[in-house]
Amino acid sequence: MAEQMSRRAAIGIGAATAAFVATPGRAVAAPGPDAGSSVGTRPAAEVIRRAYRRQKALAGGSWHTHVAMVGAAGGLSVVVDDDADRVTHGYSVQKLAVAVAVMDKIDRGELSLGQRLDLTGDIILGGSGIYFLHTVWGDEITVANFLTALLLVSDNTAVRMCGRVVPALEINQILAAKGFTHTRVEPVANPNRFFLGVTTPRETHDLLWRLVNKTLLSPRSSDFLLGILRWINGYHDGIRRDMSSAERSRVATKYGADYDSQGAARHEVGVMFDPTGAPTLTYAFFADSLGDLDNYGGTHPAVRAHAVLGRTMFDAISPITNRTAPARHRVPRFHPNNGG
Repeated sequence: MAEQMSRRAAIGIGAATAAFVATPGRAVAAPGPDAGSSVGTRPAAEVIRRAYRRQKALAGGSWHTHVAMVGAAGGLSVVVDDDADRVTHGYSVQKLAVAVAVMDKIDRGELSLGQRLDLTGDIILGGSGIYFLHTVWGDEITVANFLTALLLVSDNTAVRMCGRVVPALEINQILAAKGFTHTRVEPVANPNRFFLGVTTPRETHDLLWRLVNKTLLSPRSSDFLLGILRWINGYHDGIRRDMSSAERSRVATKYGADYDSQGAARHEVGVMFDPTGAPTLTYAFFADSLGDLDNYGGTHPAVRAHAVLGRTMFDAISPITNRTAPARHRVPRFHPNNGG
């Protein structure tokens, strides 16, 4: 396709990017002790590790991954630690960190989910999302509205809306204050706009685990974000592809996809919950230097790999009940014909 423009470029169009320096990745570390029960005759953690090695080889590219699982005794054990400290472009996975920064400001009473902003034509971006499909603009929408679009359909315009209430430098200050060393957005000339920036699989895991355990944000703010991430109208091509609607509601997930000079990137991160609603497994799959640049669908080899891994991980945690974890966030049941 002539004169391609990546999704990352679209978000910050019209402003120069900040410099990006990636730190070298760490060598693959030895996996942690087996966690959980067994699948067939093998421990669940080993089943996941074997599936990961196979799917990584089939998909190709360069993978940077962290998977952890709650064992029968209630402790969190590392299942896969593969270059998990690599600083890499998060692409749309970073929208989760942006949402956390917005909710932190809400927790401090400086913003509210009900605050309204005008949605004007000059802020609209194409690519993933829904707002550009309107073709006419002028609505006033709440912070809750554009955060839902940001995480459920990965709306690019919603990134700009977030920047209007939490500027780039403030986002980075919030993330730093929460203990994240590498997870940052990339400021540009306009203080209210930014590129989505970088993270590591390990920091993304930490963000997810603290979110589900209600130590990153207030319980109310945590439940708001998790309700969106678990809702079954979200992304299904990867981890949740081969699941029923009930199973999908037990997975909070966020994907990111783009390309650069090294090739395509296909990322997906999230948390799986046991039947009681307790968080039981976290995954952070970052894959780059891939082929099939313009294929953002379910047939991309890395996305196929995510689907296999999703089914494998979900089956591995099914017998586990993590009863010592915090109370679950209940997701409303989905009724497709309940139009009323």
